[in-house]
Amino acid sequence: MNSTWRTSGWVLLGASLILALSLGIRHGFGLFLAPMSAEFGWGREVFAFAIALQNLIWGLAQPFTGALADRYGAARTVVVGGVLYAVGLALMALADSLWSLSLSAGLLIGIGLSGTSFSVILGVVGRAVPAEKRSMAMGIAAAAGSFGQFAMLPGTLGLIGWLGWSSALLALGLLVALIVPLVGLLRDNPQPPQADEQSLGEALREAAAHSGFWLLALGFFVCGFQVVFIGVHLPAYLVDQQLPARVGTTVLALVGLFNVFGTYLAGWLGGRHPKPQLLTALYLLRAVVIVAFVYLPLSEWGAYAFGMAMGLLWLSTVPLTNGTVATLFGVRNLSMLGGIVFLFHQLGAFLGGWLGGWLYDRTGSYELVWQISIALSLMAALLNWPVRERPVARLQAAGAA
Repeated sequence: MNSTWRTSGWVLLGASLILALSLGIRHGFGLFLAPMSAEFGWGREVFAFAIALQNLIWGLAQPFTGALADRYGAARTVVVGGVLYAVGLALMALADSLWSLSLSAGLLIGIGLSGTSFSVILGVVGRAVPAEKRSMAMGIAAAAGSFGQFAMLPGTLGLIGWLGWSSALLALGLLVALIVPLVGLLRDNPQPPQADEQSLGEALREAAAHSGFWLLALGFFVCGFQVVFIGVHLPAYLVDQQLPARVGTTVLALVGLFNVFGTYLAGWLGGRHPKPQLLTALYLLRAVVIVAFVYLPLSEWGAYAFGMAMGLLWLSTVPLTNGTVATLFGVRNLSMLGGIVFLFHQLGAFLGGWLGGWLYDRTGSYELVWQISIALSLMAALLNWPVRERPVARLQAAGAA
């Protein structure tokens, strides 16, 4: 094994472990909705707003943390993100009001996630592997994040049952702190800008003038809306449907488990077929799965089938979307440009998380939000279909030179 592949292997290992911790712990936040709301007498909107704010802050910070990682390497960005994430969890354990919960779970964890999740970490992976292996490598890293979701969910539930919700959050903060030493595996040292290289402003103007960039971003908005609405509100929805509380936890665990296979498969397929067309198919399948779940008679096994099917489609959008951005614009500014696309994902996430709680508190039902999710799936399928995987003229000219 030559030194390039050895370095790439270490980078991929570090990226995978960081994503597993960062995303795995985040995936279990919905389990804290019921105990925290019950203890403080909140409606579901209070907790839902804090998690929605988290996703909004995550998205707003992402282009900036991505730009810093592109220019100076990812290590400092990931370290700061890991520390803020851990502090946010510790303060969330002490939260007793909308404002303290919004500061901890919303602001601090949101910024922490922007430095320890997809846009920054996949930017490192994209720079570390050859172009022909990029989609597969991103799929492997995203699959590791998915495995973290599967592994951490029952662990989080066990911690809540054993220690109570507050001490469970402190324990999770200690786990997140492990991200800091793992940064040593991310050997990301971008080359200094060359005289003829794009400036930051030029990269932004190039992307802003490309219709495919905006179509990808708008499609990613839908992904954010769906995954956060389901992740935060599905356990409560299933209890409302007279199913035991353990079913919701099991369904989210199945989402995480099958997401491992879905993201890996998406990365593999993305190296062999047009990624925008795969995104179109994925969003259409999401619409079918949600319709079946909401409108067919519901049982425990039906809920489990939903978790497995949705898991296959859950974060499969990530390697396909980021891989398309890399193909269009190259990898020099991938974390920043991917961060801008991810901002749209998080705008959708904010709306999905908050709107679910807001509409439930006013109507006593999640039905309208499910209907919105179905309509958005169809819209995302239409948005991704016209995107073409052709590098911009600048890259084509450089390749021909």
